Amino acid sequence: MSNHNVDHNEIAKFDALASRWWDPTSEFKPLHDINPLRLNYIDERAPLAGKKVLDVGCGGGLLSEGMARRGAHVTGIDMGEAPLAVAKLHSLESGITVDYRQTTIEALAGDPEQAGSYDVVTCLEMLEHVPDPASVISACAAMLKPGGVMFVSTINRNPKSFVFAIIGAEYVLGLLPKGTHEWRKFIRPSEMADHLRHAGLVVRELTGMTYNPITKVYRLGRDVDVNYMMFATFDNQ
Repeated sequence: MSNHNVDHNEIAKFDALASRWWDPTSEFKPLHDINPLRLNYIDERAPLAGKKVLDVGCGGGLLSEGMARRGAHVTGIDMGEAPLAVAKLHSLESGITVDYRQTTIEALAGDPEQAGSYDVVTCLEMLEHVPDPASVISACAAMLKPGGVMFVSTINRNPKSFVFAIIGAEYVLGLLPKGTHEWRKFIRPSEMADHLRHAGLVVRELTGMTYNPITKVYRLGRDVDVNYMMFATFDNQ
């Protein structure tokens, strides 16, 4: 198993919280709140029914199960042992089948039987937690079939994201545990697009995600100053 691109401190953070992953009132409430938006965004651009999908950094399985509910054949990978245990247990309880594996995307991409075999690869809210995001993106691209589609999401790196994603979300509003994110690991959209381009992919759409602290509602839109998603395909598609 290739684990050169694993931050064990980051793994430990989410291992410690794993038992609360499926509690919509827990520290993972923001993930529960944005999951329908993420699912709809993916399903509208790459209809999930019947697709073979790889969810990279699946954690406790919120997105993986959601995509499986919509008819996708989902493999979810993560390096956190505790979140994966929670994901597997919830899958048994819900009756939704997901193939969960403890591995890195680089290790999976090195398996000739796995590489180039997925219609869709998702890597959401994960790239800001690894030492080398470009390595992850390159390995994700290697997992796609010709004509495959990739979705990524992360947090922009600028003064506004420091105020909103760290000071606001972690210290003022308490939406996330303190220390969840490190501002220096955030990724500008231009940097993300560059990583995707080097992996042979082209950004087809950039969409922002915003949070209104008064209405407590998340929305997709044009504002990419803090959270954003990208939809990418191969250059020749």
